[in-house]
Amino acid sequence: MYLQSLPQLLLGIPAILIALTFHEYAHGKMAFILGDPTARNQGRLTLNPLAHLDILGTLLLIVAGFGWAKPVQINPFYFQMDRRKGMMLVGLAGPVMNLVLAYLAAVLLQIFLRYHIGGSLASTFLNLLVGYNVVLGVFNLIPVPPLDGSRVLAGLLPPEGAAVVYQLENYGTIILLLLIATGIIGRIIGPIISLVLDLIIRFSGLAF
Repeated sequence: MYLQSLPQLLLGIPAILIALTFHEYAHGKMAFILGDPTARNQGRLTLNPLAHLDILGTLLLIVAGFGWAKPVQINPFYFQMDRRKGMMLVGLAGPVMNLVLAYLAAVLLQIFLRYHIGGSLASTFLNLLVGYNVVLGVFNLIPVPPLDGSRVLAGLLPPEGAAVVYQLENYGTIILLLLIATGIIGRIIGPIISLVLDLIIRFSGLAF
């Protein structure tokens, strides 16, 4: 998603902050539920956007349409369950939170449109909130470290396969930036984003 006008920019930035903040909060909350107090101890178990911002990831989300927040630190040795499965649940929590937020924003948008509530600015904001949450959720499910999809993939693979995924963490950021710069990421996740948006539109009642 690109911010093509001043109103979109002014409304898009808070939409981005909400998407990023809830994403990282969900990671920390899930880890805390599983027994890890690290996020809470570091002040990351909060909905304050300043605690979660990553400058590069936020700028990329504004100018390129996909990005990330500052990752929440997790210590799986605290988990009260299998560590790989725990990391998979923590990894899933952020994208799932984004997709839930996107659906709720879409439901609210259809109510606003159906009953003529809120005006064009409110509708634009909710549109952006839907879009950015879908983009952030889908993008982070790519199985390349440090994205959440790598944790999910490692949790699904046998230990030997998971070890390979973890070894990629030293090069993950470089690989990810190369995929973004070459446009490969956009070609991969573009159709998925469109599909998810279409499903949210249908199930939220926006398609009327």
